[in-house]
Amino acid sequence: MTPYDDWNTLDKEEDDELQDPSHFERNHDVILFAIDCSQSMLELHDDPNHESAKTSHLLTALYAAVQIQKRKVVVGPYDSVGIMFYNTTRRNESGPGSEIKKGTYVYQPMSTINAPKILDLTQLIDEARDNPGLLSEDYPSTDNHIPVGDVFTSCNWVLRDGAPKSATKRVFLITDDDDPLASSRNPRLITSARTTLTDLLQAGVMVEPFFITTDDKPFDQHKFWATVLVSSTSSEDEFDLFPAALSISRIDDLLEQMRFHEAQKRALFSIPFELASGLIIGVKGYGLITEQKKGAYKYFVDLGDRMEVVESRTTHVDEEREAEVDKNSVLFGMTLGATVDNEETQEHSFGTRSVGAGRRVFYTPDEVRSLRTLDLEPGIKLLGFKDLSELAFEDNVRHSLFVYPDEGTYAGSRRTFTALLSSMVKKGKIGLVRVLTRRNASPSFCALLPQEGDEAEGWAEPIGFHLIPLPFADDIRAAPIEEGFRAGKELVNAAKPFISKLALRNGTYPPDSYPNPALAFHYAQLEATAFREEFHAASFEDHTLPKNETIHKKAGPLIEEWMRLLRNDKHANDVVVGAGLKRKPDISLSEAEVRSRYETGSLMQLRVDQMKEFLKARSLAPLGRKAELAERIAEWLDGHP
Repeated sequence: MTPYDDWNTLDKEEDDELQDPSHFERNHDVILFAIDCSQSMLELHDDPNHESAKTSHLLTALYAAVQIQKRKVVVGPYDSVGIMFYNTTRRNESGPGSEIKKGTYVYQPMSTINAPKILDLTQLIDEARDNPGLLSEDYPSTDNHIPVGDVFTSCNWVLRDGAPKSATKRVFLITDDDDPLASSRNPRLITSARTTLTDLLQAGVMVEPFFITTDDKPFDQHKFWATVLVSSTSSEDEFDLFPAALSISRIDDLLEQMRFHEAQKRALFSIPFELASGLIIGVKGYGLITEQKKGAYKYFVDLGDRMEVVESRTTHVDEEREAEVDKNSVLFGMTLGATVDNEETQEHSFGTRSVGAGRRVFYTPDEVRSLRTLDLEPGIKLLGFKDLSELAFEDNVRHSLFVYPDEGTYAGSRRTFTALLSSMVKKGKIGLVRVLTRRNASPSFCALLPQEGDEAEGWAEPIGFHLIPLPFADDIRAAPIEEGFRAGKELVNAAKPFISKLALRNGTYPPDSYPNPALAFHYAQLEATAFREEFHAASFEDHTLPKNETIHKKAGPLIEEWMRLLRNDKHANDVVVGAGLKRKPDISLSEAEVRSRYETGSLMQLRVDQMKEFLKARSLAPLGRKAELAERIAEWLDGHP
């Protein structure tokens, strides 16, 4: 029998069965690179990363596509990627892409990530660097730009024929042309582009544009694209359809921005939100912070001529009979009490089970589930409202979730959701809700904190609710309060200039720009192994390390001046002594004093804590007996006359 300590733990297989299916409804990512092949994209210019070499915007876009695919070999091996060129005269004569619109060409058909296709694309990039005119020869531009509506239609057809139906589909549109209709101001073309874009949206496809702008050719979105790409805040009916377009001022930023948008936003749950009796809307929940871990290992069996993945399964075995038993017959119970031999269970017609004195209590999986969920169905129920000031800082004991309307489950969810959010913001209220996110989870009480969103921030601060789990009374501890001396006005004023110079851009920390260095190093090794490349650990770049040269250049003199003021501050080295506490004695010794004792042979007269402090200050191990510490100090003094 399962021990009592595990009564609230279900097996992994059973846990998977209880998961909300919406969490896995889009478990694969599909990206279609739609790259402009117009003359400006093929135009050669100096390569900033390679001396005496030429490059083009098209070559840079292909390089970014290769890097994204290489990364997905490790982190998303079941994802699919395809590449389509538009504004080119080259055509697919047969096979995938032969039926798409004229002026578009499928270079890499939509398929699951695989190393051979990535190596083919890498080879094309290497050949294009050796022969800068190769891309213009193989993929010549059309005389006139094709309608943008045809581009979106071709994207729709490519994704329809090659992408899994249950996947998250996205189109990365890369171009430097801010006015594709410059030669023909036909309003029907704009209408056609918006219509086909709506068709993409209804098919579950998100378009994420990457606009390339340079000093010689600034990109103005308002000439054409602002009228086609629906703004995320244009109206309530068009609530957050597309993210804000990205303008790439430096070509080197293209890859960085693609990596920023590489990870799709997957809903953790999709549940009903009951506002009142009979008034229900649909919402989805997203995790704002998730711990990233290395991928799960797989086991393989060597069959001689091939390797196959081992499929694992969990079975329950009766040790006495040495026979497999059905997992539904497994009971959960205590390890204390009566034994199984004298256990008798009585069934009653009204559905309860009585247990006599001295008998052991057992629970079926359904009963454990009932105890855990209180027989509630997944959902959010609004209980009431409180003033915003009632939400204290110490109430944030766990990471919050972000709740967003789901129009697909209940029509009118966006409009009702927006009306509730606007009213709560206007009145300065928070909501109190009861939440059960999955069938096998435990219900909890949460605060519903509205967020207005900021059009300038785009996806950084979208419109929605923060779902903050509220603590119980015994979850809050009274932390000790330690008072210290405050810095003087002179120190504060001296610190302000260098703090402002070293502040983050726009005042926000972009976590997507700083990958976990341990994971990034791990993935870089796997990537090199997958493509049979030599891995150089010295070439790995840790983006979390501070750029000391830049810091010294920007604020070096200011920091030195602040340090000078700090050393002269009379309260800098003071220690606050609490009531009933003794001030720790000063155990630091100068080198001259220690050397004097060493020369007179009285080094052993020092205390152990003084010896350890002296060794710590010189990055020596403060471990061992007193004689060993003295010997280590003597060796250091002999080596530093």
